[in-house]
Amino acid sequence: MTGEITGGPGEGPAARLQKLFEGHRLTPTQRRIAHCMVRGADDVPFLSSVELAELAGVSQPSVTRFAVALGFDGYPALRRHLREVAPAGGRPAAAETSYNSYQQAVEAEIENLRHLSAMLADPGPAERAGRLLAASRPLPVLGLRAASSQARGFAYFAAKVHPDVRLLDEGGTMLADRIDAAVRAGASALLCFALPRHPREVIEALEYARAAGLTVVTVADSAFAPVARHSDLLIPAAVGTGLAFDTACAPMLLGRVLLEAMADALPDAQSRLEQFDTSAAARGLFVE
Repeated sequence: MTGEITGGPGEGPAARLQKLFEGHRLTPTQRRIAHCMVRGADDVPFLSSVELAELAGVSQPSVTRFAVALGFDGYPALRRHLREVAPAGGRPAAAETSYNSYQQAVEAEIENLRHLSAMLADPGPAERAGRLLAASRPLPVLGLRAASSQARGFAYFAAKVHPDVRLLDEGGTMLADRIDAAVRAGASALLCFALPRHPREVIEALEYARAAGLTVVTVADSAFAPVARHSDLLIPAAVGTGLAFDTACAPMLLGRVLLEAMADALPDAQSRLEQFDTSAAARGLFVE
């Protein structure tokens, strides 16, 4: 057995699993299993291969092949190792409260935010992203379809502290032209929000952006999302799947974290905010 998962005492189960999966070339089916394990990190050490297969929507042999791909002799060896590194106390007790379907969706989003908090215990990736985004003039922000609202929200607030933010929230043949224009104007990085279902145009746009010399920073629903191999720095934030349409509280909050990190890297961010407040007051822009 060559797979290994380690972590400090403050590192959560999801973060330890992410480290275990890093560096492995996983098939789409295996990425699906990995994503499922991260989402249910507290329970995974206590699931059988059949239970994990049902949870991930794959076959039981796929789970076995996944464990072998990670360097273990089989799924029992992987599960045994996960139990050895699990926090003391074992499997969390089931909640006594019975939730309806709407509450379950909210509880799932709360868990997604907990995973995000655990990941941000290491602020390094967010701080690096902030520096990359702050240094790019202009800063293109990409988000299509389901991710367009995330990109639009980031761009709206980023424009208050960054001198040139360019929102790319529409696909089509003009998308490459707009990336070219940003590069010609001096852009060095692109921020992408990528949420399921992942449009083919996003993959193509990221390939084009990197070929044009841009460093791609991506907020995606999983470290195993299709955009991962087209990103220079990917920071994951899970989406909720308990309702008919996905919910994206964690990606939205991660976007605000990156906004904060970018503002910290901009020496004139505070003065720009003060200028905006002065202008807004003079124009009577807001009803207080």
